[in-house]
Amino acid sequence: MRITLATTLLLLTGATVDAFVTPSSRSSVAPTVCSSKNVAPLFLSTEAAAATGSTAMADSGKPPAHSDDDAHVQDVEIPTVLPSDVGMDYVPLATMLATGQLAEADQFTRDALIVLSGSKAKGRDFVYFTEVKRIPSTDLATIERLWNKFSGGKFGYSVQKKKFKQSKGDFEAFCRKIGWTAKDGEIERKKRWFGASEFIYDVQKAPEGHLPLTSALRGTSLIKELLNHPVWDNDDWKKEP
Repeated sequence: MRITLATTLLLLTGATVDAFVTPSSRSSVAPTVCSSKNVAPLFLSTEAAAATGSTAMADSGKPPAHSDDDAHVQDVEIPTVLPSDVGMDYVPLATMLATGQLAEADQFTRDALIVLSGSKAKGRDFVYFTEVKRIPSTDLATIERLWNKFSGGKFGYSVQKKKFKQSKGDFEAFCRKIGWTAKDGEIERKKRWFGASEFIYDVQKAPEGHLPLTSALRGTSLIKELLNHPVWDNDDWKKEP
């Protein structure tokens, strides 16, 4: 099946709601509205972050709902053979990335990991670092190929893993290398994710490894586990289905 950008609006309006519903639950699960939890999650959805008052990278607020139009986007074929061990629909993610909607793709990716790790089934809207190992390699590979493909190899967890290795495991150096820090005068801080986001949702302008974003407010264990997932042990994830 061939899909081009001419069908983008149809895909995004008709498929996104069902993207996080596994086949066994499609008939009974309604679109998810995240609820408030009295916890301090490491990885959470937009709604959960706003409800708990927690922040992702630095200050409170809400991440951008929409990306600016990307003038560099050209008409491309959107892949539809996107394997998933749990029946996840990744066509919306492919469409978002192909059309330069990086803020939306970033949020889709976080929401997908909440489902893939089993957190959603437990009634939680965030991922514990101990649950990362439950994320199927098939799905993580599909997500990674899409980020890699539509960023020209600039974005993705595999790129971040390379940058983390170059930083010799120093998280602060890693954040500087991928553009997750900013300076207020002489004071260095993490960029603000919520409110008026300071992150760069532009393939041309962002540093390598800048996206997707992962919260480190409560520690670095989550992102370290993502970068140490077994899927990155070899280059099999690069193989197109």
